Amino acid sequence: MQKYVKTRGKGASRRLRAANKFPAIVYGGKEATVSIEVDHDSVKNMEAKPEFYSEAVTLVIDGKETKVKVQAVQRHPLAKIGHIDFVRV
Repeated sequence: MQKYVKTRGKGASRRLRAANKFPAIVYGGKEATVSIEVDHDSVKNMEAKPEFYSEAVTLVIDGKETKVKVQAVQRHPLAKIGHIDFVRV
């Protein structure tokens, strides 16, 4: 799964969602917390598998692979995923 560092704020999040992406955050471990943007369709395909929530996923952040687990998923009842929190493992 690929990601891109994003700007913060409500306007930036709305622009991401309009572009079929959504904001996410990666935290934990000794490294600093990182705000990222993720492609909705790639996560939706991975989310359909039960192991998405229980096993580690590899994110490429600034060219460096990072193992993370899904901590929390926020979604609108009638719409797409709104935000995901990832924790480093």
